[in-house]
Amino acid sequence: MIVGPPPDLVGRQHECGALDDLLTGLREGGSHVQVVRGEAGIGKSVLLEYVAARASRVKVTWAHGIEADMELPYASLHQLCTPFWDQLDELPEPQRDALRVAFGMAAGDPPDRFLVGLAVLTLLTRASETQPVLVLVDDAQWLDQVSLQTLEFVARRLLAEVVAMVFAVRDPEGRTVLGGLPTLRLDGLDTAAAGELLENTVGGRLEKRVRDRFVAEMHGNPLALLEFSRGRSAAELAYGLDSSAFPSVQGPVAGRVERDFASRLGALPAATRTLLLIAAAEPVGDAGMLVRAAATLKIVINAAPAKAAGLIEFGESVRFRHPLVRSAVYRGAEPEERRAVHRALAEATDPVTDPDRRAWHAAQAADGPDEEVAAGLERSADRARQRGGIAAEAVLLERAAEVTPDPRSRGRRALAAAEAHFSAAAPDRATELATVAELCPLSGLDRARLARLRARILFARSRSDEAAPLLLEAAAQFTAAGSPLARETYLEAISATIFAGSVHGPTGARAAAVAARASGAPPSGSRSADLLLDGVAAVLADGYETGVPVLRGALESLTQEELGTREATVRWLLLAPVALEAFIHYAWDLHAWDALASRAVRLARDIGALGALPPALVYLGGVHIHYGNFAEADRMIDEADALAAATGHAPHQYATLVLAAWRGEADVAAPIVEEARRQAEQRGEVSLLGAMGYIQGVLFNGLARYEEALEAARTGIEHDGFNFTGLSLVEHVEAATRCGELDQARASLARLLELTRAADSGWARGAAARSQALLTEGDEADHLYRTAIEEFGRGGVAVEVARTHLLYGEWLRRGHRRSLAREHLRTAHEMFDGMRAHAFAERAGRELLATGEHARVRENKPASVLTPQESQVATLAADGMTNARIGAELFISPHTVEWHLRKVYTKLGINSRRALPGALASTPVTEIHGEDTLRTG
Repeated sequence: MIVGPPPDLVGRQHECGALDDLLTGLREGGSHVQVVRGEAGIGKSVLLEYVAARASRVKVTWAHGIEADMELPYASLHQLCTPFWDQLDELPEPQRDALRVAFGMAAGDPPDRFLVGLAVLTLLTRASETQPVLVLVDDAQWLDQVSLQTLEFVARRLLAEVVAMVFAVRDPEGRTVLGGLPTLRLDGLDTAAAGELLENTVGGRLEKRVRDRFVAEMHGNPLALLEFSRGRSAAELAYGLDSSAFPSVQGPVAGRVERDFASRLGALPAATRTLLLIAAAEPVGDAGMLVRAAATLKIVINAAPAKAAGLIEFGESVRFRHPLVRSAVYRGAEPEERRAVHRALAEATDPVTDPDRRAWHAAQAADGPDEEVAAGLERSADRARQRGGIAAEAVLLERAAEVTPDPRSRGRRALAAAEAHFSAAAPDRATELATVAELCPLSGLDRARLARLRARILFARSRSDEAAPLLLEAAAQFTAAGSPLARETYLEAISATIFAGSVHGPTGARAAAVAARASGAPPSGSRSADLLLDGVAAVLADGYETGVPVLRGALESLTQEELGTREATVRWLLLAPVALEAFIHYAWDLHAWDALASRAVRLARDIGALGALPPALVYLGGVHIHYGNFAEADRMIDEADALAAATGHAPHQYATLVLAAWRGEADVAAPIVEEARRQAEQRGEVSLLGAMGYIQGVLFNGLARYEEALEAARTGIEHDGFNFTGLSLVEHVEAATRCGELDQARASLARLLELTRAADSGWARGAAARSQALLTEGDEADHLYRTAIEEFGRGGVAVEVARTHLLYGEWLRRGHRRSLAREHLRTAHEMFDGMRAHAFAERAGRELLATGEHARVRENKPASVLTPQESQVATLAADGMTNARIGAELFISPHTVEWHLRKVYTKLGINSRRALPGALASTPVTEIHGEDTLRTG
């Protein structure tokens, strides 16, 4: 960051105009985000100073990233939020508590970083109620990781708040930072503007050839132009820079400028150079700290020469002219000089109020192994973990391992660092630390942890079946050590084999289940986890008849388990996806699926676990698809996608694809399916290929493209081997009968009956009865179709009820029973049309037309013009929730809630919350009553 008033912004009229527009929009009540990108010295910090100087009648708050090895969680965010402390108590209690714990102001469970993000969003929103807020973040690429992630979350959730955020990011160091946000890219000044800046600096005109040569050498970089012309007259520059006299002009621009700064250091007194080194080693810029450290080193503070050289400014805080000055000072010092300065800073740091900073400086001062230093870093890592700073925990543990003298302790700390790096999404660094741990003597328990970590890293990179044997080995080691982690790891191994589509064989799911049952592993501490393993193992090892009832009992236990602590809730949220992704369809129980997914959504909202919320919403969206409530599924998918984007995760495409399939939207599904197939093949995730087969089976059956449906469903059966097999079999039976492939249909029916017989649920009995009806004639077929309608109704699977009416009506029409066929086809069309299952509705309409009746298409009701998020906000408001409660529920600010409601009122033609319930009564809801009796209303 440039210190002092910014120079005239020559050649930056376009960029200044863009920032002026941002301020205008902010004052008019809008929210804006801008990321300014460019190389070092290109003028990013000057533009931030420019917008700050122009921000009259606006509350400005800053955060500055500083290049340092130190990683203190939420340090930069704490700096940014300080001006708003007086409003902290106005936050909702969960948000307030999360922020206090994150900033080390209170003890408590480690907060979810996205809940901290929501707290910061609410805090900024509160502050903006009296004055617009402008957040400026310089050198964002050097923020501590959790601060950067939190601010990115806030930036992506801004919508109706009177808040603007401007980030400056140095490239190439920050090329992966803040991707996808609006960007203002800075390149070098053009020749005319650079020449003007140069002549303004040297105080005279330069001959054009000389000026253009100098500008070309500096690539139009403003800082380079200013620094290399600093103190030189036009006459001195008349022949350009002599590279033999100024070797620093060679190489990349940033490196040249840094070398130029370094060359100025040699002319400074030794005491001044030491003073600069203290400032460079202590990134906070605390002037008091600098004075205490200087006293420890017994040097007289003489900053005047450094000021005169244009390198630093001293005041209440210490600020370098540019980050390149800091790096030039630190890198130019000898290792012993750096260690001496860190030693002095450690002594100058209060061990009670700032133990983590003291521990870090002590570690940097160490010139060899030191257990006391290592233990201090380990304690700091534990504090970072308690505050939710996993990345900081990893860095601190890694440094602790480096200075640990005892090989056993070094191995234990290296393993803990590797696990933390993996949790912080740094698998490469985790692998390196795992190798360090492997070279040290480890306990049996730690050997098991290491094996599990290596398997998890492998599984994260590729869903192939290579991870499962490693997980089984780790589980066996945990068992031998008497660890409660054994059963959890066996379950993880089985899940890994299922993702890889490997059920049979020596490394398949069945072998893993047999190994788990024979292991004698101790209880895991979670009754639901133990029951889930028992249920899964029973299905795999004993067969469906024995295993499915046990599995259903485990799912029920998961739904009802009491969770007394946040830690227990987090563990539950890790376990639920295993059940929902890998095993739920074998229960054929939509109500259990609903209960489990609904609980996952509720728990994730309650503790602010935004990482767990998007997949939970997708699971619940899948439930509503089967209920035939596509609008509700849309809302959940939309929220999941928005949260995934805000948290930097890829969207979960499963529910989007299933919804597109039931709607018959081949153009929507095709590119997603193709990309999913590519990724599945690349990662070895065979079960994903199975899911794609089922989804395309639904899609093509709905579009009456039966040959394509046959091939897709067959692919689903062949590639899955577990979770989607039953659903793919249902699609295959229908497609095969339509294509005249009756032998294929009978073979699939036999497998389907084996699966559904064990489940003994309405959904299972309905699937079996309808599939049998497709291969039967006469009164028996008639009875089976009616049974299927009744059973699907009991199971709550509305889409299958409608589909069975369609198939039954088609069968009746082919049997020349037009009157009865018309009744069922009409019901199917009304249901599908109400769901907006367009392809199935059109298929029913064509069949109805063949009976001599035209299908009626219902008109869109007012609520259908709402976006998914507007619909969700309106529904919650109609239920009586306040804006603050809705905001907490959806992880948006109350201002955004109000903004959505204003749009809802306009679209629905109402002017108050009281009118919402009536206005939202839009498309009739289909109710299922059993037999073939349906009613809409």
